[in-house]
Parts: sequence; structure tokens; C-alpha cells
Amino acid sequence: MSLGIDLGTSELKAILLDESGAVLTHAGVRLNISRPQAGWSEQNPDDWWQACLAALHQLRQQQPDAYARVRCIGLSGQMHGAVLLDQSDQVLRPAILWDDSRAMAQAQLLGHEHPEFADVTGSLPMAGLTAPKLLWLREHEPQVFSQISCVLSPKDYLRLRLTGERISDVSDAAGTLWLDVRKRDWFEPMLQATGLELTQMPRLVEGSASSANLSASAASLLALQQPVPVAGGGGDNPVSAVGIGAIDTGQAFVTLGTSAAIVAITDRVAGNPASAVHSFCHALPQRWYTMGAMLAGASCLRWVTQLLGQVNEQTLLQLVEERLPLTQSAPVATPLFLPYLAGERTPHNDPLLRGGFMNLAHDTTPAMLGYAVLEGVGFGLLDAMHAVQSAGAVVGQCSLVGGGARSNYWAQLLSNILDREICTLSGSELSACIGAAKLGFLAYGRGRDLPGQGMPVKERFVPAAAQQEMLQARYQKFRGLFAAAQALHN
Repeated sequence: MSLGIDLGTSELKAILLDESGAVLTHAGVRLNISRPQAGWSEQNPDDWWQACLAALHQLRQQQPDAYARVRCIGLSGQMHGAVLLDQSDQVLRPAILWDDSRAMAQAQLLGHEHPEFADVTGSLPMAGLTAPKLLWLREHEPQVFSQISCVLSPKDYLRLRLTGERISDVSDAAGTLWLDVRKRDWFEPMLQATGLELTQMPRLVEGSASSANLSASAASLLALQQPVPVAGGGGDNPVSAVGIGAIDTGQAFVTLGTSAAIVAITDRVAGNPASAVHSFCHALPQRWYTMGAMLAGASCLRWVTQLLGQVNEQTLLQLVEERLPLTQSAPVATPLFLPYLAGERTPHNDPLLRGGFMNLAHDTTPAMLGYAVLEGVGFGLLDAMHAVQSAGAVVGQCSLVGGGARSNYWAQLLSNILDREICTLSGSELSACIGAAKLGFLAYGRGRDLPGQGMPVKERFVPAAAQQEMLQARYQKFRGLFAAAQALHN
């Protein structure tokens, strides 16, 4: 058995995977986010560890025999977070997360002073990435900054608790802005630009390599037999790609969770920093991926559901489907929605950008608002797809993963908007866990064919030709609203 652990933002999930790639059981523990100031987003790393212990306890209770056969562990996690450790591996302050926007000025400064670095690091400096956060800490919390012995990504803190070792993998490290994505090694000039040294970085491994073995104390605590290698693992998007079998050039997928992204696999670095397109290392050697990222995805649906006083997202989706079936064109009066509730990354790189409805009227209904939100997120993904294609990456048929994939209506609408066949997959909500467990097997020397193993297709959605003209017209209007939205904070 391989144990796959995925540290998300809102939940830690864990699974037991056998050598055929079958999930025997899974468990999840919810996590809370602290927002002490506007634009801040933090979590206590010890909460992650406690959630990990609780999830593994659930697995052990559900499948004691299978749990006893765990021989390897793989890790996946939210990217771009900053966990700060002192010399004794004690956490110095709450971790600053990926959706924290406090370091906007520092990101702009890095971009202004070192524009040539973007080609090396695979991305423009952005407030959400790790490096600007450390520059912010140096300016605003110098006492904390002076005590930093090591900076870890979130899932690598779990590795520290499991193995006692400070280690990261190249896919997660790529999201820090401190990595030379071609050489797959730390980029010292960017470290120096943020006041750090190479000695404050963890050792790097590939995602499929064994990073370290489970420590004796952790093995005892978790009731696992040694030795248990812990794979390098990776960031949530690349590990999800391994989970669904997206490991070869030309494969692409859309993630529709709290945030959203369109990801295309490449065999080389293919970025377009000017359009806020990332080119990062994949969780497997000699592979990369090009990504267009949105800061708000299915969270927009959650927001409008609460705003409208609907029971839950499913209730609102049913209402939209009944009143605005996709076989008809949306009424002319249907509002347009800008999905920038948390700012935007690709292609605008503007964390201060905010969302909005346009074209509201007395006869605007909750169903219309719900539709506008689904469509607006789709238009945001179309913006991201165009940016990804501008980097030279190929986007053909796309798998759809994440919580938003549960809605067939939304999947069909995305197919219509992106003009691509969209496939939903059985079990894709566990894709990051499954990818992590697959990497665990590789680190153990088994399961060489597992990464390319896809997931069963649940449904296929083909673009509806009759909708293209109407959606193109609405998309052009959507694009035309951007300047007005940006002007509100200039």
C-alpha cells in the first residue's frame, strides 16, 4: 500500500492506494483559514500536522489490514506558502498562504529591479508567490526574519514532522520564485534579492524520488513499520496531473476548486511571464507544465449562493439549469460577471482587481445571477487559455477536476466557452491524493506504469456549435469591462 496525503487549503485528505492504482479508502479533515487583516491569509502549520494525524487515524480505523501494509508515502500540497523555521525547527509565525496579497509592493519591486529573472524562474513576481512574502517579512517583521533558519512550503512541513528532514521537491520549489526552472535547482540571485542565502533553503529532490524515511518516532506515532520512504511529492496542480495521468506533452486539464487554473503539460519550459503565465517543473523528471491561474474559481459560486440566500450550491445550480437551459441562448438581459473576487493572476496579474455584475435590471433573477457567475468564471478560464497558448503550449481536449467538476451544467458551459471537448473523471476529487500515492510507489521502486494511468471518464461534453456566436459576443463584452474594473482601484 501507498499512503497519499494532500494538504489543501480548506481540507487535508489522505488515501490508501494499492499497486493496481485502486483507492481502498480515503479520509478528510477540514482546515480553517485565519484572515487577521484585509488581504491576509494564514494557517498554523501545527493544525496541518494535527489534521494529518486525525486523517491517518481514520484510515487505520477504516482499513486496519491495508493500513498495516503501507510501505511508502507521497505528499501533495497547496503551493506558494511560507513556513518559517528557527534553528530548532520551531515555527516562527503562522504560515502565509498562496492567496495572501500583502506583498504586492514587494512583488512589484522585485519585478522592477530584476525583470530578467522572470525567464529563469518561470513567472513574474506576484504577491501570492513565496519570494515577495519574505521581502515583506524582512521589512515588516525584522525580528522574525532574523531568526529564519529555513523556509519550507506547506506540504514540506508535514515531511519535516514525518522524517525530521528539511527537504522539498522541484515542482513545489518552482512555485516559490527561487528556482531556476530549467536547471531544476535553486536560483541564488533571487534568494539574495529577498535577503536570503542558499543555506536557508531545503534540499531538493524530484517528486518521484525518495526524500527520506519515516523517522522512528513518527513510525511509532502512526503505527507504521519501518522503513517507509517518503517521496519528494509535489505541489497540488502537478501532483493532480500525475493523479489523472496527465504526464505527456499535449495533455491538458482544468482545475475548478477554490481557485481555478488551466494546465498544459510540456517537455520544455514554455512560459509567457508578460501575460502572467507560469511555467513550472512537473512532479516527474524532465517534464514541465504551463499554467494560467485564476484566484477565484468555484469559490465564486459559493459566494453568490450565500449572497442569494440559497440553501447550497446544488440548489442554485438546479435553479439555473431549469430557468436557463444551455439548449437556449441566454436572455439579452442576463448580467455579465467579472470573477475577480480575490484579484486576478493570469493574464492580468492584479491582486487589487475586484469582481462585479454589469447589466443588472429590475427583472434580473437569482437564476440569471447564478448563470452569470458560472459564465464569468468560464470567460476567465478562456482568458487564461489564450495566455497559455501564447506561451506555445498546446491545449486540446481537457479533463475537468475539482469541486466544480460535479456540475454537468457547468462542464457543458465550459466546453461551449473554451470550444474544447471536456471530460469529467470518476474519482477526480482525490486526484492530488492519488498522484501523491503514485509518487510514493515510484520512490519505493514500484509502480512504474502508474503515473500514466488515467481515471475512468465519467462524462464527455462537446462544444455546442449553436452557442458559439452568442458566447463570443458576450465574451467580447466581458473583455471590454476589464478597464473599468481596473480603474476603480487606480
